[in-house]
Amino acid sequence: MKSTYQVLSPGDIRSAREHDEFASDLLFGLSQPVKEISSKYLYDDAGSQLFCRIMELPEYYPTRCETEILLRHGPAIVESVGDARLNLVEMGAGDGTKTRILINQLRGRHVDFRYVPIDISESAVSELCTELVQECPEVAVKGLVSDYFVGVDWLSHQNAARNLILFLGSNIGNFDPTRQVHFLTDLWNALNHGDYLLIGMDLKKAPEIINQAYNDRQGVTAAFNKNLLHRINRDLGGDFDPDQFVYYSAWDPFAGAVKSCLLSKAPQSVYIDGLCRSFDFALWEPIHTESSYKFSVADVHKKARHIGFEVVENFFDARHYFVDSLWRVVKE
Repeated sequence: MKSTYQVLSPGDIRSAREHDEFASDLLFGLSQPVKEISSKYLYDDAGSQLFCRIMELPEYYPTRCETEILLRHGPAIVESVGDARLNLVEMGAGDGTKTRILINQLRGRHVDFRYVPIDISESAVSELCTELVQECPEVAVKGLVSDYFVGVDWLSHQNAARNLILFLGSNIGNFDPTRQVHFLTDLWNALNHGDYLLIGMDLKKAPEIINQAYNDRQGVTAAFNKNLLHRINRDLGGDFDPDQFVYYSAWDPFAGAVKSCLLSKAPQSVYIDGLCRSFDFALWEPIHTESSYKFSVADVHKKARHIGFEVVENFFDARHYFVDSLWRVVKE
């Protein structure tokens, strides 16, 4: 079967918009009393490669836990969704490794489905579509190069197939609680009654387990965060010296999140040409880079009900470190 993908958001327009947004967000974030850089800027090409290394680290349990869930409970997930014609839609597909587990389950049950990866990276979508067609030539593949909601909304108006949206890896935990609600509400609005969402969430657990996952011995997570400074230097003409900052991360039980930052090792001033201004840093002053929120099972149900989803079933790994929760869209 021929590999196809469609570009809904032209790359040149998207690239210019993203550059302007990066500059605007950076100016705002570094001008705050507590300096911050949005965690979404961690994932440029270099950052994405570093995160792939993080997922393979012995301390980083979420990827292994979710893979275990899909291997153990894949048949139950597919059975819960039913045998009707289906779009298997993955938001931020990456290399699609975990999704292949569900694809094989659907193939085994002879479900009529097509796989729809959605990503803003045209190269990522193109490569994934080509690989899957070579591996599974009988599977229909339709990639979309787009923002998430543009792609999902477009897809929901194309045919009568039910949608199963995959938002795996606890990506929802990268948003603060307010943005979690906004994101999931926008997704609910883009879907049809009876569609499904399989959402991955990292669960609350012993602090030492969580802290180890964000403070690996090899220093890959530190490099992942420092890459933000390299990106500013490269994309906006900054003169950050990454060696003058140290990575720090710790679990905050009151916020329910791991909070990560870069600490200035000395008083210093950094000029960013693209912003036409300098920013001063005091000794040990932090730049907040990421908050990774964790959830209780009660949080999962409360969040689903609040937005308009119903929880069909929760699927856990053996240690209950992680959950893939299957939600159904209710619009009646």
